[in-house]
Formats: sequence, C-alpha cells, structure tokens
Amino acid sequence: MRRVVVTASTRMELSQLLDAASAHPFSGAGHLPVWRAELPGLELFIAQTGLGKANAACAATVLCERLAPELLINTGCGGAFPGFGVGVGDIAVADSECFADEGVLTPDGWRGLDLIGIPLYEGRGERVYNRVPLPPEPARRALEHAAAEGFVAALGPFLTVSTCSGTSRRGEEMLRRFPGICENMEGAAVAHVALIYGVPCLELRGISNMVEDRDMSRWDLKRAVAEVQRFLLGFLERPDGLFGS
Repeated sequence: MRRVVVTASTRMELSQLLDAASAHPFSGAGHLPVWRAELPGLELFIAQTGLGKANAACAATVLCERLAPELLINTGCGGAFPGFGVGVGDIAVADSECFADEGVLTPDGWRGLDLIGIPLYEGRGERVYNRVPLPPEPARRALEHAAAEGFVAALGPFLTVSTCSGTSRRGEEMLRRFPGICENMEGAAVAHVALIYGVPCLELRGISNMVEDRDMSRWDLKRAVAEVQRFLLGFLERPDGLFGS
C-alpha cells in the first residue's frame, strides 16, 4: 500500500475526513494527535498540527521522521485574494508556497530574505529564501480531479503569514511583495520540511473568506472545510489518480 499523510491545523478541518475514512487513533507519532485509516491501496495517516508555522514545522518533522510518507498533503481553510478565480467555498491548489512575512524592513520598504543572503534551505541544486517550490505533478492531478468532479478550483502561489491580512490594504501590500492566490498560516512550513526530507508535498485549501476589510458575516468557514475535505476524500479514494497510473 502507498502511504500518505494529511495534515491540518485544527480538528474541524479534519473531522469529515476522519469520519468518512473510519480512522482510528494512532499512537506512534509522539505528542501529535494522529489517526490511521486504510483506503483502497492506501495507508492513510491524518494529523492535527496546531495553528501556525512553528506547530506545523514540528509536526511535519515528526511525521516525516516516523512515518516516511510517499506524499504529504497539507489542507485546511484559507483566505483568497480577490481577482484570482477563487471565491468562498472554492478550492485553491498551491503551485508554490512562500514565507511572506520573513524579511527585513528597510528605510526603502520591506525586502525579502535574499537581502540577508542566508537561505532557509540549500540543497539539491537550489537555494530557498522566501519561496518554497512544490512538485507540479500532485497539483496537476488534483486539478484534474477537481475538473472531473465539478469542483471550482484554481492553481497558484500561496502565501503563509503570521498575521492574517484583515484589511484590503494589507492584502494589497502582501501581493506587492509576492504573487499569490490565497494566504494561510502553516503551508510554507510544511512545504519547507517536506523539501528537506525529499517528500512530495501537495497543499489544498478550502476558501473561507476573501482577503478584504475583515467582515466575518461574509465568511463561510463550515462550507470551506466541508468542501475541501469532500474533495480530498474523493481524491484519496483514487490512488491511481493520486499517484498516477
């Protein structure tokens, strides 16, 4: 069987998947809440990481060390930047991740980590400063599944932040730094650890809100997490599509 690990920051972002896969608690991942399930041709581990980059990096390290997955999938909800083809309830698929906060505030404005000149990762012929590459094949297969199953999905760069953008002005500032279709609080950390361990990584987010002046009456968190888990369950149930024939 192929081994896949799915991570999200909260139980709510995993509950539908846990129930549908009939997952059972797994005790072999240290402090992490982890569940195990079997799907056709697939050994599935589902892990709750906690909120933010530090928790996500810690969890991804434990999971890569102890479980050696063939694919690491990070999921949950995210806020979409307007004008990039995704709205509330849609699915965003990452083609790269970005540590969008890490950098230097200079008299001439914000600059990225390349100004410091010390990469976050160096190996396999590449130097990573803010932008973390993701392998294209898992994302391509996810988009094919979305099209086949009638989901609205878009592919593009993701931005990982420590402070969520609660104003349109802040969102515009982030996009001036880096291109992106949505933001979240864990993805770049998971992608970074996966890169270190040489594990293919896929990130999928259900869109709960637009990046605009914060108005939670316009959010739909339940719909976002339900749709992305429904999408993911169908994707996982087809390992030929997940990994290719």
